[in-house]
Amino acid sequence: MIKIFKIVWQWLDDRLGISVLLSPMKHIAPQDSKWWYVFGSATLVAFIVQVASGVALAFSYISSSSQAYETLLFITNNAPFGRFLRGLHYYGASAMVLMIGAHMAQTFLFGAYKFPREMTWTTGILLLAFTLGMGFTGQLLRWDSTAAWSVVVAAEQAGRIPIIGDWVARFILGGNTIGGATLSRFFAIHVFVLPGIMFAFIGLHLWLVLRHGISEPPVAGKPVDPATYRAEYEELLKKSGKPFWPDLAWRDVIVVTGLIIAIAVAAFFVGPPALDKPPDPSILAADPRPDWYLLWYFALLALIPAKIEGYVMIGFPILIGLLLLFVPIWNHKGERAASRRPWAIAVVCLSVIMIGGLWWEGQQSPWSPNFEAQPLSEKVVGATSGPVFKGGQLFHDKGCLNCHLIQGLGGRRGPDLTYIADTLTRDNMVIRIVNGGTNMPAFGPSLKPGELDDLVAFLETRKRPLRPQDRSPIAENQIFQ
Repeated sequence: MIKIFKIVWQWLDDRLGISVLLSPMKHIAPQDSKWWYVFGSATLVAFIVQVASGVALAFSYISSSSQAYETLLFITNNAPFGRFLRGLHYYGASAMVLMIGAHMAQTFLFGAYKFPREMTWTTGILLLAFTLGMGFTGQLLRWDSTAAWSVVVAAEQAGRIPIIGDWVARFILGGNTIGGATLSRFFAIHVFVLPGIMFAFIGLHLWLVLRHGISEPPVAGKPVDPATYRAEYEELLKKSGKPFWPDLAWRDVIVVTGLIIAIAVAAFFVGPPALDKPPDPSILAADPRPDWYLLWYFALLALIPAKIEGYVMIGFPILIGLLLLFVPIWNHKGERAASRRPWAIAVVCLSVIMIGGLWWEGQQSPWSPNFEAQPLSEKVVGATSGPVFKGGQLFHDKGCLNCHLIQGLGGRRGPDLTYIADTLTRDNMVIRIVNGGTNMPAFGPSLKPGELDDLVAFLETRKRPLRPQDRSPIAENQIFQ
């Protein structure tokens, strides 16, 4: 049997040149390339998962505004392995973003962008941008209310960009409003344009890795000198180099196998994100937000003043992109060890803290009304009948609870009103409710006189409980009188 296999293999190899195609796997690499070097392989495998699951989903998906939502329901609920495939595609995207981020951080900390690998770093940064673009365009293909409104919000923000804002907004929407043209455009970009570009750049990135070699682990006190580095690297490979396959690749195999298992387990047991209601422009009670890996940028745009939002939206990505692309230009030689480059450690740590903090703020989204706020319980209201009870009901029915907190319940867009009676008098409450404020609509036209009295009666009960040390005999007499 083994002899037959060898004969077949030799025949195929002679006709197809398989061993030549696999020869890059035997590329000589420094033997000290250990666990820190697995993130590149993990990113590539996550991309392969995306391609495979995306192709499988495309067999059933119809990129039509009238049928996309129904086909996703069919894929999720009725198609064989449909729910699992959607989960693979979703968690594969998350894994790819995590792995490419870790790969970039490791490359930066190890100074692997220095001579002669400047272009390897550049193609990697472009692949990061394309990956985020894939995530943004893929969200709309769910074609539910959240996805549609997210694109509308993105187009509205893009429209504030000076000079080219209107053109960018129309390009995003495929016209003046969201519709079938928007979905078709995003589908084409997500399925054809970006994957094709990524295949080309992945090939270029891998070729550059083969051409310049895998960077050796940095050593403190051994700076990169462009005049002598190539000779030193070749000497290192002759002394201690090992073929990537099979001598060094076993770590990559372990990590990518674990990654695939983790993606599959999450897809099977957790499943894909639940679909929201179908897109309906008449329903304004929506809370659009991007997937988690873009949530931090969503939070940044929401927190900055509206006057500069357009400048930040276009300027911030360009600034970050240019800084990353120029890193190997102004710092292409010298020390590679992170211990000799504390500024590099600071940049990575601050980036993680900034993105993590903004992501957490985006999860809380205090600027967005909470349209799912439940009515206040009788315990929170403090009454079961009368004006205070009716006012507590009105506080929910009129949408006040969507933007304001009462004892931790409600929204965070407006001030916390748990103890508002300690701050505002009855007259001030009436003025604020009737006339509105900076971001608060005027409720005067929509409230009947009796409803206004009930609402104010409820808010007047929102006071801090009196502490024992605050209860003087005079105060207690005043209370009981």
